[in-house]
Amino acid sequence: MATTSNPASESIIRQHKALLESLPFSDTQDFEDATRGLVGRRVPNAIHAEDGSVVWDNDTYAFLEGDAPETVNPSLWRQSKLNAIQGLFEVVPGIYQVRGFDLSNVSFIEGDKGVLVLDPLVTEETAAAALALYREHRGNRPVTAVLYTHPHVDHFGGVRGVTTQEDVDAGRVPIIAPAEFTEHAASENVYAGTAMARRSAYMFGAALARGPQGGLGTGLAQTVATGNITLIAPTLDITETGQEETVDGVRMIFQMAPGTEAPAEFLVYFPEHKALCAAEDATHTMHNLLTLRGALVRDPHAWSNYLTETIDLFGDQAEVVFASHHWPTWGNERVVKFISEQRDLYAYLHDQTLRLINKGWIGSEISEELQLPPLLENAWHARGYYGSTSHNLKAIYQRYMGWYDGNPAHLWQHPPKAQGKRYVELGGGADTVVSKARESYDEGDFRWAAEILSHVVFAQPDHSDARTLLADTFEQLGYGAENGTWRNIFLSGATELREGQFGTPTVSASADVISALTPQMLFDAIAIQIDGPRAWNENLTIDIVLADTDERYRLRLANGALTYSPRPQKDVADAVLTATSRTLPALALGGLSTESLADAGIDVSGDGSVLARLAALLDPGDENFAVVTPERPS
Repeated sequence: MATTSNPASESIIRQHKALLESLPFSDTQDFEDATRGLVGRRVPNAIHAEDGSVVWDNDTYAFLEGDAPETVNPSLWRQSKLNAIQGLFEVVPGIYQVRGFDLSNVSFIEGDKGVLVLDPLVTEETAAAALALYREHRGNRPVTAVLYTHPHVDHFGGVRGVTTQEDVDAGRVPIIAPAEFTEHAASENVYAGTAMARRSAYMFGAALARGPQGGLGTGLAQTVATGNITLIAPTLDITETGQEETVDGVRMIFQMAPGTEAPAEFLVYFPEHKALCAAEDATHTMHNLLTLRGALVRDPHAWSNYLTETIDLFGDQAEVVFASHHWPTWGNERVVKFISEQRDLYAYLHDQTLRLINKGWIGSEISEELQLPPLLENAWHARGYYGSTSHNLKAIYQRYMGWYDGNPAHLWQHPPKAQGKRYVELGGGADTVVSKARESYDEGDFRWAAEILSHVVFAQPDHSDARTLLADTFEQLGYGAENGTWRNIFLSGATELREGQFGTPTVSASADVISALTPQMLFDAIAIQIDGPRAWNENLTIDIVLADTDERYRLRLANGALTYSPRPQKDVADAVLTATSRTLPALALGGLSTESLADAGIDVSGDGSVLARLAALLDPGDENFAVVTPERPS
């Protein structure tokens, strides 16, 4: 894919110069911490799938040397250089991390006989490579447990690269996770998974050429590996703060933190090592309160309160804090300062947003005007590399107030394409609007140029001048962004305007994830795909019998809605499917024909034609839906 080619504009260059003068670039502590304890690197770094394709190659970020070029925000350049440092690192004796092998870190805690693996990356291939690097330097220790700190795919997807279902089923390798892990892991990646994956392609810059004018990281890490995403269900739930578990001689004390960075999450303290794993609740960036790929809005009030609890529980003991992203912080005083400032960051965002909400401010006004206190503004770990002050403040507004800002004029607005046509007419035609946008572009007002050019593109998608200038505008906005995901989103938009849609490089709703759905969640996943208008006049019933658990469900399609009940029914269903909890996911994975279900071990009795009728009404998501243009591919 071709790289972008325009140079940075004078206004972007001036912006970067001002930032260089305002932030403490002479502070090199993070670089000392990010390289401390290096044991060894994987050289070359490229990691391959079975078919030979490259799923990850940290060496492609070798260009991150020297001072920032004009096409990159110097603060983001600094963060990307730190994130690109790869290898096996000793956190403290007995605890090791592999960094720079995927979007996240994987940590290894040595036990009496083997090693516990904490957060095994996104894919099977990268996790296996990380374990191999660990074993190369620390010996061929068997994996004796796996921990998932929370149900985001970069913290469980590589599990089959470090252990097997056989070892888990035999009780040799417990899988430890917070309560309700599986429900959240499966639902987030399946219910709106297609849309989230498509938007993730923008957010993580997966299709961008890597380089000073393209992708260089997300602020949280570099990008997402493209290998095989796996999942093995937990065998040991952590349910309460203070719960202690000892596995392979490793003592662990857990702190529950639901509703923070993930709906189910725990922090874990290793008392014999005086080491705290902060999961993803205290990292070297302001985190997302609403991730730009889409998710439920997170709770900054709970987040800050849990970090206060962390300090109360472990602050007088911990000598190091490490996380599932970035690099550790050593020394008790620095640990407490770091967690305290992270705590104050989320508390400030929350409380000040509510203060201004109660004065009648709306989200876009709050995000434009509210600034962080000077200490937090100048703390590198509180900068908006992944989350941002701007979109986090809007997220808090959304959490409390919803999408409607209270202005009646905004209650029933036209959708983008209809708005575009009206704005273009109001502006005197497409050519006139493009001419005005070019003036704004030349003046460095890229935000306004993007606003009005987007209206032209939605009104007249084939207007080549509008598309070209909008791509150039997105490019400048990307060059200026301190936030890694903002840069990726702007540059991805430019790429699709210039070269066409690139789809969804990484899909997280893998077979393993779908297999983890409960029966009810699986039925919900099918119901979401029903084309309601086409199903208005259809009526059918299907009974699902699970032979191994003695469960029975009635599925009913009526009035365009597929519903289900576990209660005994008086009437006879049109068809009966007899399955087990292991074979049931074939309903979503292998199609709904009687032949495919039989091949999967599901028996069909009664009127099998209802399956074809149901299948004909399914309308799966589009992994290539339009984002920066109005087209909806057929």
